Amino acid sequence: MNVTSATDSTSKSNSTSSTSNTSSTGVDYNTFLQLLVAEMKNQDPTNPMDTSQYMSQFAQLSTVEQAMQTNNKLDSLLSSQSLSQADALIGKKVSFTDSTGATFSGKVASISINTDGSIATLEDGTKVAVGPGLTISQS
Repeated sequence: MNVTSATDSTSKSNSTSSTSNTSSTGVDYNTFLQLLVAEMKNQDPTNPMDTSQYMSQFAQLSTVEQAMQTNNKLDSLLSSQSLSQADALIGKKVSFTDSTGATFSGKVASISINTDGSIATLEDGTKVAVGPGLTISQS
């Protein structure tokens, strides 16, 4: 089954900006499975898909699924590593300069980890992002 381009030349400028956002996420497992099932449903009955093509697509599906499982395990590993590094900061003295030029310092009382990174809470309640510009020293 041959498929031509899904966009025409008149909508190319509009579609470029929308596809740049989705291209980084790629095709997920469910989308790939839906495409495979749709292809099988819409194949020409007088010229069905070759068995080798079917097996090739099935192997691709399996590869996508294994890659997703690997990504999930890597995410878990990175979370665990972040927690270990955060634990090592508790009780350390840190100093930093904010965007206004003010300099702060204090001892780290706790660390919270979220999707944006790690946030250190100092003993006086000041919150600071753990990252560039933060100086860490022994207490």
